[in-house]
Amino acid sequence: MLAAHARTEVTLTLRNGEQILLTLLIPVALLVGLTLVKIIAMPEPRVDSVVPRVFALAVMSSAFTGQAIALGFDRRYGVLKRLAATALPRWLLAAGRVAAGLTVVVIQLVVLGIVALALGWSPTAAGLVWTVLLAVLGALAFGALGVLLGGTLKAEVVLALANIIWFVLLLAGGIIVPASSMPAGIASVVELLPSGALTEGMNQALTGSGPGVQPFVVLAVWGVVAGVVAGRTTRLT
Repeated sequence: MLAAHARTEVTLTLRNGEQILLTLLIPVALLVGLTLVKIIAMPEPRVDSVVPRVFALAVMSSAFTGQAIALGFDRRYGVLKRLAATALPRWLLAAGRVAAGLTVVVIQLVVLGIVALALGWSPTAAGLVWTVLLAVLGALAFGALGVLLGGTLKAEVVLALANIIWFVLLLAGGIIVPASSMPAGIASVVELLPSGALTEGMNQALTGSGPGVQPFVVLAVWGVVAGVVAGRTTRLT
């Protein structure tokens, strides 16, 4: 039952043109564009600096923005209410969405990784292991935030807010512009955001000796708090 539900969720996501644009086309375009076009100053080879940022963006796009919008419209059209009336227990409904979300993240990172390798990216094995761990934790944290947003507000409000938050975090949340290049006070705040923590952790994993403890702690705290609040506030309709 879990596998069937997760497979259905993944299929629906991959058939949705807006989701494909958000989760794959935009990250691929940014990966290629930021690597080949010197818009932002980055160390050479540029692809090594671009990859962790685009990986973090991909995780945020699918786990938060895509999840929130999909959940908001599922509630609007009564999908959750109908599923809750079937033999599927509620824990399985949630587990199926989580499994589907992680599957989509895996697909994203594989596609982006192949494109990055074609652009000259050469990661270490240890860096890839840390990146996978951060991607899973980031997907769970952003997924909980997506459920919190999509499970409480009207679909139209969720659509607007999810895209606004995505755009703000992209530009000012430590993804495109790293926290280290911001003023000290702002940088401290950005590092405590899930976007900043995930980007910094992946950057340390792929370009340094390994991520520190802070990115894991920040993502875990966001995930736990958002998950608890979402569990108490999410409505089926």
